[in-house]
Amino acid sequence: MTRHLRVAVVGAGPAGVYASDILTKAALPDTFDSVSVDILDSDPTPFGLIRYGVAPDHPRIKEIIKALYRVMGNEDIRFFGNVDYGTDLKLDHLKRFYDAVIFATGARRDRQLDIPGIDLRGSFGGADFVSWYDGHPDAPRDWDFAPHAESVAVIGVGNVGLDVARMLAKTADELLVTDIPDNVHRCLKANATQDVHIFARRGPAQVKFTPMELRELSHSDTIDVIVHPEGFELDEGSMDAIRASKSQKLVVDVLQNYLAKEPTGADHRIHIHFCQNPVEVLGEDGQVVGLRTEITELDGTGNVRGTGEFVDWPVQAVYRTIGYYSDNLSGLPFDQVHGVVPNDGGRVIEIDGSPLPGTYVTGWIKRGPVGLIGHTKSDAAETIRLLMEDLDDLVPPEHPEPDAFVRHLDSQGIEYTTWAGWEKLNEHELQLGLSHAHERERVKVVPREDMVRVARS
Repeated sequence: MTRHLRVAVVGAGPAGVYASDILTKAALPDTFDSVSVDILDSDPTPFGLIRYGVAPDHPRIKEIIKALYRVMGNEDIRFFGNVDYGTDLKLDHLKRFYDAVIFATGARRDRQLDIPGIDLRGSFGGADFVSWYDGHPDAPRDWDFAPHAESVAVIGVGNVGLDVARMLAKTADELLVTDIPDNVHRCLKANATQDVHIFARRGPAQVKFTPMELRELSHSDTIDVIVHPEGFELDEGSMDAIRASKSQKLVVDVLQNYLAKEPTGADHRIHIHFCQNPVEVLGEDGQVVGLRTEITELDGTGNVRGTGEFVDWPVQAVYRTIGYYSDNLSGLPFDQVHGVVPNDGGRVIEIDGSPLPGTYVTGWIKRGPVGLIGHTKSDAAETIRLLMEDLDDLVPPEHPEPDAFVRHLDSQGIEYTTWAGWEKLNEHELQLGLSHAHERERVKVVPREDMVRVARS
């Protein structure tokens, strides 16, 4: 006798959508005749960090949404938004309706930076800033751009650091061609930033930028990109990194081009500093007034050592972009050091090393916030392969019929959104763009209650 396989995927970003796609296409053993997937997300909308983590002036990256759309159109996949795991549902609830649960909740919080002064006013997490300018419903509606903050520091040399620097340096009106919400445009008009300083602890061959992101820094006529020669060093370890990676070589080439280029006198400048390790945020009356860095030097391996020499930089705000950190999920073990759910290839494992039956992870909650979106596919494939190996050992749910889960949400009074609801909201945002004074492509709806109202109308 065969049965239907029911799987819940918690998280509607690329990791969750790819896992769902691979699962619905997988060859099932003779004990199962079909499979269906329900994707749950705390946001009222799908797509996770593609909607709420990619800078609005990166439309090419957002092209991936088209591929995700095709997956979500599969009749074997349902979407339930505005459903918060840990509050509305816990693992025991889900296992009443599903054979297995895959967590693909990603990482949205800022990794902490433990240096003196990091909690001063004017010291911000880059992830919080990204959530704000992308219009996440749980982010504040305003941002505290101090009127005197003309010089700003960005700590961290990954793509998020470049996004933050670019958004701080661009004029508000340049961004009207994007989907930034009206409240973001209004606040950016009050941004007084003229100089953004990006600090790298190591040298140019160790930065985590991608070549495309780095080139895009100079695509605005209002911005000069200035690479400072101090610390621009390449040791033997750096040369090894360049020889081993075409992408890293391209990054160094772009940085060298910036280094040789004369500033044009643009109104805003993005400065990139190498071999400067931030050690303290300086304050006065509880407010950021500077950043202290220790000058470092490459040690021949691509790593650095401190020199004992320090520099104080007069900045009025500091943004840390040293990485994302995942949330601790209710009912699952959690590795506090690495910010992941302990797992063996995607199977969640308990503290004693035994697998947690029918429970899996994929994406950043599985392996940490590293790699590009494309890496998520192979990651999801590994997790689904393990799930398929475990199928005969899965405990059948009490209520396997698809309508049972919907009845449960209704009985709990949860105002969930669906894929059809997202299509309504999507069309609503496109129409807001058409009717906007600047005829924009889209205007995002920000308040959660408004998003839910439109989606459920």
